[in-house]
Amino acid sequence: MTVASPCVNVCRISTVTGWCEGCYRTIDEIRVWRRLDDDGKQTILEHVEDRRRDIRAGRVTPAGAGN
Repeated sequence: MTVASPCVNVCRISTVTGWCEGCYRTIDEIRVWRRLDDDGKQTILEHVEDRRRDIRAGRVTPAGAGN
């Protein structure tokens, strides 16, 4: 199985969260992506989904909100 990158070509790191505003990965996660095996990539995707849930639930304010 090959795990696809979550990149959506919106490559800006939020100063609020430290996550890419497009794919919700950290800069470190983006940097190591190509070197990870599928299990490592799947772990990152699980973190990404957690971050999306946190934003939808209002537990995290995405970059630019309220500015």
